[in-house]
Amino acid sequence: MNRNEFLTALGVSAGTVVFAPFLVSCTQNNSALGSGGAVDFTLDLTLPVNASLNSNGGSLLKSGVIVAKTSAGAYIAVSSACTHEGSTINFNSAGNRFICPNHGANFSATGSVLLGPATSPLTKYNTTLAGTSLRVYS
Repeated sequence: MNRNEFLTALGVSAGTVVFAPFLVSCTQNNSALGSGGAVDFTLDLTLPVNASLNSNGGSLLKSGVIVAKTSAGAYIAVSSACTHEGSTINFNSAGNRFICPNHGANFSATGSVLLGPATSPLTKYNTTLAGTSLRVYS
């Protein structure tokens, strides 16, 4: 190996070490977009943090899921990130629907798209009430 080859190899190695962390940090992390992965948690409805679910129309966010109690008293749960650009959606109790505050996408209580710009449905999760424990799971 001559001097030029050595310096070139050294420069490439040093550049790789210096710039590799930046290249890794540029990859997109879609896990925050509510990708619909496995979900399984239980909410104790006697705790103050979960009190909003004791009233029809109430909702809360937990682990990338929005859990709501409809005006009829049914519990529903969907992924909390709008499928358009990942903004956190809100529950509209008057219409029993989910609305994205950024671009106005509307989703039904089952997560289907009612109004764009979103074109993909929200992931819907199962809910089971046992006494004062509400289980949310996929």
